[in-house]
Amino acid sequence: MRGLFVVFEGGDGVGKSTQVRHLAEWLQNEGHRVLVTHEPGDTPVGLKLRQIVLDPATGDIDPRAEALLLAADKAQHLYEKVRPALASGVMVVCDRYVDSLIAYQGVGRQLGAQEVADLARWATADIVPDLTILMDVEPARAVHQKTDRDRLEDAGAEFHQRVRQGFLACAEAAPERYLVLHARDKLEHNVAAVRARVAELIAAARA
Repeated sequence: MRGLFVVFEGGDGVGKSTQVRHLAEWLQNEGHRVLVTHEPGDTPVGLKLRQIVLDPATGDIDPRAEALLLAADKAQHLYEKVRPALASGVMVVCDRYVDSLIAYQGVGRQLGAQEVADLARWATADIVPDLTILMDVEPARAVHQKTDRDRLEDAGAEFHQRVRQGFLACAEAAPERYLVLHARDKLEHNVAAVRARVAELIAAARA
């Protein structure tokens, strides 16, 4: 069967990487081939784009330029990694995807959620995840507790509040494709919830 495309979204410091690792390990133990990947920066081209966007030394970037750089990362990532993996039946588990561009640049940078969504979907050839897990929590309990922040992490409290609302709006627009979890719930509870939902998708794909 075609591989499943599962994405973890949410603000900075919400524990996405931990959940990605737990899901990937479970899928591998179940006998699936798995690609663990992330955006931005998981291709040679994308790494250069990530460094430009996130390095505080870059300085001020026009929000539209920032969005275009991140959209370019997504296009290359899909071309080089995600589409070939899905076509060969690999389970793709990705840390960030289209919703991050919509939430951070569309809503956080106030470029317009729909305008940025159109850009992101064009850049990704409208490839939609089978499931998006949104790890949700107040920014004060996540990114604001970090000390070594990149350009986006250091964008301020109001920015991150808008970003959170941007993610929630994405989930509300298509609830059948989302699993929204409280990022500060017990780890084992969230891990079990993710596994259960992914198991349902696998069973449906095999039916």
